[in-house]
Amino acid sequence: MPIDRNVALAAEFPSQSGEWGPDDVILYHLGLGAGFEKPTDAKELEYTYEKNLKVLPSYGVIPVFSALTGLGDMPGVDINFMMVLHGEQDLEIHRPIPVSGSIETTRRVAEIYDKGKAALIIVETVSSDKDGPLFTNRFSIFARGEGGFGGESGPPAGNKAPERDPDVTVESKTMPNQALIYRLSGDKNPLHADPEFAAMGGFDTPILHGLSSFGVICKAVVDGVLDGDVNKVARYQVRFAGVVFPGETVVTSVWKEGDRLLLAAKTKERDTPVVSNAAIELR
Repeated sequence: MPIDRNVALAAEFPSQSGEWGPDDVILYHLGLGAGFEKPTDAKELEYTYEKNLKVLPSYGVIPVFSALTGLGDMPGVDINFMMVLHGEQDLEIHRPIPVSGSIETTRRVAEIYDKGKAALIIVETVSSDKDGPLFTNRFSIFARGEGGFGGESGPPAGNKAPERDPDVTVESKTMPNQALIYRLSGDKNPLHADPEFAAMGGFDTPILHGLSSFGVICKAVVDGVLDGDVNKVARYQVRFAGVVFPGETVVTSVWKEGDRLLLAAKTKERDTPVVSNAAIELR
């Protein structure tokens, strides 16, 4: 049986250690396009230069990405990884992420939903430093062809954008070589670098990492709505709805709803969705 929900939910995994410093943070920001159009702008230098360096909250996905690479060893989960998509990302930032850090991360399969023709696997990681929990990630993995095992289908999608026009719209031009830079932060999937591998996936050219788009949108909101204050973001959730080709422009729409920002993003050139059902909770 490809998926045994009870076995997967009961599985225990060893904790993982991780650490980072200023160079790792700067490399991550460069992989989002920081400093691309205005390399010496004072606000951009806060992302790309050690002086006054700050950390985008979306960086919280980077130190724990290896948790996904171990998915193939999870008891009760035997799936074809050529049929797997990154469906959603939910990141809670319990405290501002420091420029340098050392963490211990625990991992578990939080839930598996039966989508009929697919399974939705929720992998949760909790990363703590000496002062306690720092950030929690929930990676939603959409495994095509692995449904029908009899589980619940899961809750409906939330964070629906209002029908009215957005309060703020921000355009973020990506770099033609952005995927080649972003992959150095840990995601070496050849889909994002190798044209032959991309063609096997049905793409004319390598695509940008979904988590690079995730960071691009986070930066657009922090800069365009929160006046550059990275510490205001308490939680960031997205549903991946489409791909970005390096060099395209991501258009992020923001609706202000109390202490939440509802988000959607699309490509400017093709007018195709990038993320939907997205939100940032503010502190």
